[in-house]
Amino acid sequence: MGVRGVLMGGIEAVGDAVTGGLLARAVEPKAGEADGYTHEKSCLNCGTKLTGPYCSACGQRAHIHRSVRAFFQDFLIALFNVEGKIWRTLPMLAWKPGEMTRRYIAGERARFISPVALYLFTVFAMFAILNFNGALGAPGQARNVKVGLDSAITEQQQELGRLEMKRGIEAAAGRDVAELDKEIAGQKAAISTTQNLATGNSVASPDVNRKVPGLLRPFIRHVKDNPQLVSMKVQDAASKFSWLLIPISVPFMWLLFPFRRKYNTYDHTVFVTYSLSFMMMLVVFGGIFVAVGMTSLASLLFFVPPFHMYRHLKGAYELGRFSAVMRTMALVTFAFIAVGLFAAATVAIGAS
Repeated sequence: MGVRGVLMGGIEAVGDAVTGGLLARAVEPKAGEADGYTHEKSCLNCGTKLTGPYCSACGQRAHIHRSVRAFFQDFLIALFNVEGKIWRTLPMLAWKPGEMTRRYIAGERARFISPVALYLFTVFAMFAILNFNGALGAPGQARNVKVGLDSAITEQQQELGRLEMKRGIEAAAGRDVAELDKEIAGQKAAISTTQNLATGNSVASPDVNRKVPGLLRPFIRHVKDNPQLVSMKVQDAASKFSWLLIPISVPFMWLLFPFRRKYNTYDHTVFVTYSLSFMMMLVVFGGIFVAVGMTSLASLLFFVPPFHMYRHLKGAYELGRFSAVMRTMALVTFAFIAVGLFAAATVAIGAS
């Protein structure tokens, strides 16, 4: 009876398993296999008949995963693939940017990180570092400034009281107090200026309002009433619309090469995007140096952009030394103009 019971129980368990599997397939007929992978004869993305490990039409894998282990396998493969591209891209971007740009334009796309992907990564890293070290301002920064101004006003008023007391003593003794009157007048003017800064009245004083165009007055009033909110909105606009730097900069490259038909808008766009990515990487390293207290080393990075622009122009556009130097001088000027236009656009967007 014991053996018979065991056999009957095993048969019933197998039957239940088979019945359960059939029910599962009836409820979810397209479920993946037990190993977590699908085994299809047509591409699950576009429906094209499969003839290999990848779809010949859209490039998707023939068999997709539905298991956690396969998910992390894909993650590691993608991670090391990107890491390999990074170690090929960053050294060349730093030292041989012109050669790398020229090779990418010529068709070596799988070897290097695309300019757009690198640009987006550097924008994210730049804003992350600047927020981390407080370069973009902290929520309590405005409050600290207000406390500092109030303290300065107190000190100035104490100094004014001392001067007025001294004047009274000198006047009682019959001495000349003309110099003391000048000092007292200057001290009062300084106190008035500091008080205006502390209250924000200097932004919207009558003299300023008369000189400012009517279109800008609402903007100035908004900045005065909500400085912290405006600052946060401008920072948000700068991060969201960072891509504007590319279309703003490309027309300046046309001005650098007005008669060279060998290079088109695509070439200029790749050049600009890689160049901007490198400049943002400099900001990232500068922010790191400041965060660890190496401010002197961070200040030296200010001299790197012209040198990098020279090497980038010379290599990417195959220029002679004199031509590269002259165009670098023009490009540095254009860069300041482009950054100014971008800053004006982000302020207008953020403060609107």
